[in-house]
Amino acid sequence: MKRIPVYLLLFTILMLPIDASGLAISDAQVKSALKRLDRELAGSGHYINAHQQRIDSLCDICNENEIGSELWLDATMKLADEYTAFNTDSSLIYYTRAYDSALELGKDSIATAFRLKRATYLPLAGFIKDAVSEYESVDVAGLPDGMKELYYDCGRQMYSYIASFYMNYPSVHDWWNRLSMESQLSLIGLLDENSAKYKLNQGEYYFSVHDYSKAEAILVNLLESLPESSNMYARASHIVADIAKARGIRNEYIYYLTLSAIADVKSATLEVMSLQELGQCLFQLNDIDRAYNYLSVALANAVKCHAAMRMIQTSEALPIIESSHAAELESWRERMYIMMGGMVVLVLVLVVTLLFLRREMRRMTVLQQNLQQANRIKEVYMSRFLDMCSVYMDKLNQFSKLVSRKISTGNVDDLYKITKSGKFVYEQSGEFYQVFDDAFLHIYPTFVADVNSLLRQDERIVLPDGELLNTDLRILALMRLGIEDSTRIAQILNYSVNTIYTYRNKLKNRAADRDTFERDIMEIGSVS
Repeated sequence: MKRIPVYLLLFTILMLPIDASGLAISDAQVKSALKRLDRELAGSGHYINAHQQRIDSLCDICNENEIGSELWLDATMKLADEYTAFNTDSSLIYYTRAYDSALELGKDSIATAFRLKRATYLPLAGFIKDAVSEYESVDVAGLPDGMKELYYDCGRQMYSYIASFYMNYPSVHDWWNRLSMESQLSLIGLLDENSAKYKLNQGEYYFSVHDYSKAEAILVNLLESLPESSNMYARASHIVADIAKARGIRNEYIYYLTLSAIADVKSATLEVMSLQELGQCLFQLNDIDRAYNYLSVALANAVKCHAAMRMIQTSEALPIIESSHAAELESWRERMYIMMGGMVVLVLVLVVTLLFLRREMRRMTVLQQNLQQANRIKEVYMSRFLDMCSVYMDKLNQFSKLVSRKISTGNVDDLYKITKSGKFVYEQSGEFYQVFDDAFLHIYPTFVADVNSLLRQDERIVLPDGELLNTDLRILALMRLGIEDSTRIAQILNYSVNTIYTYRNKLKNRAADRDTFERDIMEIGSVS
């Protein structure tokens, strides 16, 4: 056997791809990143306001220029782009408005650009068939070189959105994902090899073909040159997180997913996946508080953004975490019962002491003052005892973090004020119902009418003005989302299981066809 020269061996080693996964992420780095995300979420209003100001400035430019002019078209494109991850409906409206105007003025190239952009984001609003039809009707062969890059970039993004919609259907997901990869490969061939966009797409493509070492080496290096508030940073971090997930490296997965979520917050991006995935991951690691908070924020953002696809994905996970959140609250309640028992003993001891002092020293002025002071202390302890009893007897299955924080800081009076009115449970449930009703009706806007069509004419549901859903409709809504177990429905709506059984039975009795009623509910709004 011939011996390999030393210099050739060294050259071979140097040419091996660098595996960035060797840079291990510690538990301390993960905790620090999650704390930073918590702070950014708490101050997210600042970023949203700044984003809204940019949108307002672009609106002013549009209003100051003639419709169809170059300045108007340029400002409208930027305005629609700003809206893409902020308010999907507004984005589609501006793309459509500019497309119609450019087409009317014979500016075919500009019209095509707006058309491609519109097709990209139609899937987020649930218009998958329209998006594919519009995109694939564009003749790529007839496009100028500069437009082909936009064409393939839009195709990559559009097909990727559609693939994510079918995550629970592997064969369908893989089909759409393959189309996304094909568009990305064509895009890479048109990009400058030194550009950040080229490196990002090259890294993502390597990930798609499971060449994780090359993908991570490119993307981790790219992150160092990108601003943290950019969409490219969020995307690159998310891909690195997916690489870590594929390799089974938990800390790296959470860390880079957190960086991606931070970038989304700082860029005022409301249409997000990172925060949603992070919440699901932390739920698996039993960090229930953060999981519940992150998924709640993700759902609220999806509602604000009118991103139907993200609303569906987030709302599927939220009820599961909500039930665990409720179980954790129950555990806290049991601990508080023990604490209250200890407080009762303390109060009894205090009462005995005060009685002794009163009997032995009632004639002495100084000791009378001490007795009065003792009485005040007794009142304080009694007040605290009543506060704690009131809070933990009436507390529903939510906000254990609030209780922990108030008790740990000694703000017991705040707890008393919260529970004194007796509206706390109602208000907390009401907030959940409001977010749930609004989100659900964005997904199924004709749900009430569809349900009524399944009921007998004289048994149809009539809602008061201003009311989105009632208890009957919420039960059916949860069933439509795939939560058919009465026990789980009872936990979510805070009713007893027997009450839920009663409601469901009454609804069946009101149906035009009792035997197929619940199956018909599952067909409402189904995508063909």
